Amino acid sequence: MPLRNIAIIAHVDHGKTTLVDALFRQSGTFRANQQIAERAMDSNDLERERGITILSKCTSIEWQDTRINIVDTPGHADFGGEVERILKMVDGVVLLVDAAEGPMPQTKFVTGKALALGLRPIVIINKIDRGDARPDEVLDEVFDLFTALEANEDQLDFPYLYAVGRDGWASDDAAATGGDLTPLFELLLRHVPTPKVDKDAPFSMIATLLDADPYLGRVLTGRVESGRLSHNDTIRALRDDGSVVENTRVTKLLAFRGLDRVPVDEVAAGDILAIAGLKTATVADTIADPVITVPIKAPPIDPPTLAMTFSINDSPLAGRDGSKVQSRVIRDRLLSEAEGNVAIKISETGEKDAFEVAGRGELQLGVLIETMRREGFELTIGRPRVLYRSDPQTGQRMEPIEEVSIDVDDEFTGVVVEKMAERKGEMTDMRPFGIGRTRITFLAPSRGLIGYHGEFLTDTRGTGIMHRLYHSYAPYKGSIQGRSRGAIVSGQAGAAVPFALWHLEERGVLFIGGGEQVYPGMVIGENAKPSDLEVNPLKAKQLTNIRASGKDDAIRLTTPRKMSLEQAIAYIGDDEVVEVTPNHIRLRKATLDPHQRKRERRAAMAS
Repeated sequence: MPLRNIAIIAHVDHGKTTLVDALFRQSGTFRANQQIAERAMDSNDLERERGITILSKCTSIEWQDTRINIVDTPGHADFGGEVERILKMVDGVVLLVDAAEGPMPQTKFVTGKALALGLRPIVIINKIDRGDARPDEVLDEVFDLFTALEANEDQLDFPYLYAVGRDGWASDDAAATGGDLTPLFELLLRHVPTPKVDKDAPFSMIATLLDADPYLGRVLTGRVESGRLSHNDTIRALRDDGSVVENTRVTKLLAFRGLDRVPVDEVAAGDILAIAGLKTATVADTIADPVITVPIKAPPIDPPTLAMTFSINDSPLAGRDGSKVQSRVIRDRLLSEAEGNVAIKISETGEKDAFEVAGRGELQLGVLIETMRREGFELTIGRPRVLYRSDPQTGQRMEPIEEVSIDVDDEFTGVVVEKMAERKGEMTDMRPFGIGRTRITFLAPSRGLIGYHGEFLTDTRGTGIMHRLYHSYAPYKGSIQGRSRGAIVSGQAGAAVPFALWHLEERGVLFIGGGEQVYPGMVIGENAKPSDLEVNPLKAKQLTNIRASGKDDAIRLTTPRKMSLEQAIAYIGDDEVVEVTPNHIRLRKATLDPHQRKRERRAAMAS
């Protein structure tokens, strides 16, 4: 059967997964009466909750006796490692662009990777039924983007369609209002080349995805570069340097058919398959016939730019929620994550029971922490910090810079520019974007953006949209002012008393309510002043047998500020950590002993 391998790439929320749903329905992959969940490709719980794609996934459909393998990719640059790996598996890309928003930073990121590999793009202007749609202008912007990314003439001569993925139709006419996806299917068969592979050569493939199956064990996914592979064939795994990792037999051979992986007896070159039976081989290894000794070159991956410290939960409340609390268990879980996710690096630290986890951004590491807490882990997470480099020529300190694209109402442009300037952001572009809105682009240090998103939403009253993308390393920009307010710290252990919290409300904003468990060193609120304030949240009203002359006021506490995991990680200072358990997210001082904290503070001031 003829083959086509394509990847669908786009910015966050431009409609990739929704379009794949429509392709499924119209290709006959599902029965007419079959119940299908919306966004069928987002199979992960976190993906469904957040409405974003986190992991790259393979699927296939059939159209006019041709099998089309489709790879759905994440839109967030934080998960860019997923995108970079899978682009080697495909022969063409479908670029989806919102008809109102146009090309966004993360569109630029993924498209640049695809064009550099020489892949021929198909552009789909999606959501043309929006009231603020501007399809022709967006098409011009896409062309300008391709030019800026140094696309060749063949890539610049790209075919395009207008579509509404949610309603399941595409057309070459911008004025169309309905139909089906036949124009897209025909364009895929016409424009995307068949895989350029040698079917007669010995079998070889490069592993691009790794996942664990409870019945099959480790399963490696990739595209067959040459030859054929049958069930029970002997294969070997090779590292980049040509060393042999292991020799084994194929215990299970799986191909993608619709949403399922189905067992097959043989797979030919060009098709995407999953292999079970390998115990040591991992992502970027070459899986091949024993006669092959030279590995396939794996594409380079952009380095991590942000790091956090993961350590055991050593608070007084440790072990009450989670079942996985030992450092050995945490270490094994992190190493297994790094094995499958090439964009994450794990390293030991000088501290006991602590590990440094480096990744692409706060979102990527936040998703990892959230996944682990749902699995029953208890962790202590340190403040995110950027990874610096040294210039090889000058020895100058270099730091990661991000391109920040902000869409805001005109009335908020002043406060956004002011706040970004405080964070050493340099404005590179500012232009009107629709009626009453402005798009501003900055180049800002990554460390200045840690914790800014929540403040940004407050400043723009929830109407602003901010997207970040790694740009490059640049000379160190100087110091950036951190959090200007101190913390309200508990000095006692026990259940917080509403009476005590009621009197503390005038001192700042509280993070806890009455009856919650606290311990010495736990951060229970934000002080209105720059200094930390140690308090007793257990102080109860003194009762006497003397009748009061007036009536008691009813205690009504203000609703405490509850933070999500990402907000808590972004909020903490250098001397604070986040305690993460399956049921709780607590803020605390890294050093719980108040006397030791004072000694550390004096030592820091002296130095």
